[in-house]
Amino acid sequence: MTETDPQDAHAAAEAKASQRPRRRYQGPAFFSHGFRPFFLFAGVWSALAVLIWVLAFAGAYALPSVFGPLTWHVHEMVFGYAAAAIAGFLFTAVPNWTGRLPVHGLPLAAFAGLWIAGRIVVLFGEPVGVWPTAIIDCSFLIVLALVIGREIVIGKNRRNLVVAVVVALLALANILTYLEPLGLAATGDLGLRLGIGVVIDLIALIGGRVTPSFTSSWLRRRGETPPNVAMAHIDRVGLVAVVAAMAAWTFVPEARGAGSLLIFAGGLTLYRLVRWRPDRTRGEPLVWVLHLGYAWLGVGLVLLGLSIVTDVLLPTAALHALTAGAIGTMPLAVMSRATLGHTGRALTADRVTTLLYLCVSAAAILRVLSPVLGGMEIAALHVSATLWIIAFGGFAVAYAPMFFASRADSST
Repeated sequence: MTETDPQDAHAAAEAKASQRPRRRYQGPAFFSHGFRPFFLFAGVWSALAVLIWVLAFAGAYALPSVFGPLTWHVHEMVFGYAAAAIAGFLFTAVPNWTGRLPVHGLPLAAFAGLWIAGRIVVLFGEPVGVWPTAIIDCSFLIVLALVIGREIVIGKNRRNLVVAVVVALLALANILTYLEPLGLAATGDLGLRLGIGVVIDLIALIGGRVTPSFTSSWLRRRGETPPNVAMAHIDRVGLVAVVAAMAAWTFVPEARGAGSLLIFAGGLTLYRLVRWRPDRTRGEPLVWVLHLGYAWLGVGLVLLGLSIVTDVLLPTAALHALTAGAIGTMPLAVMSRATLGHTGRALTADRVTTLLYLCVSAAAILRVLSPVLGGMEIAALHVSATLWIIAFGGFAVAYAPMFFASRADSST
């Protein structure tokens, strides 16, 4: 996403794109830019899917899905909620990268409808059937990868073509989850791990760009000298280490070598974060939450690695530092920031938004610690789920007026 500071590389890209002639969009504001429907859907579904999962876990609701309850929960967090957040980000960012018109109007509405159809058939897959469920649900990410790739190639922005490749890998991961219920191959768990790994890689890539960039912009606006955050060798090595570690965990999740790689990648991630000076961002939640999300990435990698090479942690608890922590906090941070910026509002978090940030990380902390709380484990899980629902449901409620308002953004 972009800033208004002309010294910011992302803002420069948006400024360049805004100089290209564009037709004024005349349709409903909700379909004027990709972040509007997809960020709203991400917030609503993240909250609703966790509520459904809690009810199923408690035995109060029998999921009529082609997946078991736990598989459905993981699937919908990755290929439902996270996929919507990724789509909203890319449909908004790619026009700024390429200078081309954004996807809007009827095509955007069709994309949104395809995502919704996927959530319905995955939830009610038993009466629908496995093949129709797989075809409808997998279509969304396949089409997203093709559209994003096409826009980047036509816009001659090959530097970001890797993003389209990553989305294609996410689509492949979703396909793998269906081969097992289709009776074709036992790749269900592999698909889920690959999906988590791909989302983590995107957080490492995109978060590694926007966190230091937005921090520098904010410090400059305050008249402070930003830290030197140029892409150094350590940043490249750190990103490659995350990709390698997640690949190793995806294919050999119990190998000690994979655990060692995860610890190494997490350490480098935390070192990169320290270079960005999170200690100087205390005055603005919209900035420090990006650092918090990236901290979850580093901590989660280390904990997951430790759970493999030692007996100190349960792998499921460590994994939630990545899923509930990084995949919870970073998308919420980017969605709120991008919504404010692209609807012409001040880039500052109010008390409600700050509370949402605190709720999602508190939910992650409780989810990670719950296995060691003994008799309080179930209560901790319920409190964690409640905080998560408040965070994402609260985002949907608080930001919904911005998504539907006709206030101008970069597409108009």
